[in-house]
Amino acid sequence: MSLSAVIQALELLDAATVTGRLVADAIRAVGLSDVEVETITGAEGATDFVRVAVAGARGRRAGGEAPTLGIVGRLGGIGARPDKIGLVSDGDGAVTAIACALKLGRMAAQGDRLPGDVLIATHVCPAAPIIQHPVVSMMNSPVDMATMNRHEVRPEMEAILSVDTTRGNRIVNHRGFAISPTVREGWILRVSEDLLTLMQHVTGRMPVVLPITMQDITPYGNGLFHVNSILQPSTATAAPVVGVALTAEVPVPGSATGASQPADIEQAVRFCVEVAKAFGGGQCRFHDPEEWASIQRCYGPMTVLQTPGRGY
Repeated sequence: MSLSAVIQALELLDAATVTGRLVADAIRAVGLSDVEVETITGAEGATDFVRVAVAGARGRRAGGEAPTLGIVGRLGGIGARPDKIGLVSDGDGAVTAIACALKLGRMAAQGDRLPGDVLIATHVCPAAPIIQHPVVSMMNSPVDMATMNRHEVRPEMEAILSVDTTRGNRIVNHRGFAISPTVREGWILRVSEDLLTLMQHVTGRMPVVLPITMQDITPYGNGLFHVNSILQPSTATAAPVVGVALTAEVPVPGSATGASQPADIEQAVRFCVEVAKAFGGGQCRFHDPEEWASIQRCYGPMTVLQTPGRGY
């Protein structure tokens, strides 16, 4: 179970005084030494990027062949101070990523090292701006999306789980989490059967899928509607990306406080850990390589959707 890691992450982030360095100290305390913190200042403030590497028993860092999974905690900010007091709903991507690091560190310290490396990245900003959205108010980030991708999406990641609060909509009427179809190089591919199976195992229920559109996988700043930033990592990598969306039955503003659901986050953490086990062990595919090759032969690249497009 990952509940203690989730509670620790929630308590850590639900504070006006939290910094990336405090988060890094907590992660190092469970035995992970490869933790980086970098403060970046943007037009509307600063945020601390936190990056963690969990070395696998047969991972690339040890000279092995096991593939590397990336877990990106995507968000605008964990808090909206001084407008709001406390952890906001939007911060659950960071909570999930940090809880994954705490859980994997404890597992490794107790002899359960995963086969492949796991790279975890998120950012910590307790005073982010609020923006208006067509359904509910949402959180913005002090830095732009290109900056976030540069500091969170790493070239060593061979597949990515992008975790983001996705409650500010009317398209997923389910409390818990949902997964998106796989996105790679501008293509929205079929939902991974392996990931659906792992989701069933974790939740004990039928899997829930987040519907996405072509607009959602294009970069921010092109004037198009995006459900949120969950698939923005796909604009900055050639690796397959799957969104892990923390969802609700009703629209909940990203800026709402008191909206984090520990049980839901715990399921998302458990799912990410199970994917990390299976992916590093060669037992989980984000897409079918043969079908991907056929798509490329038949229709060619769609990488234009990873760019701002014409006129921007």
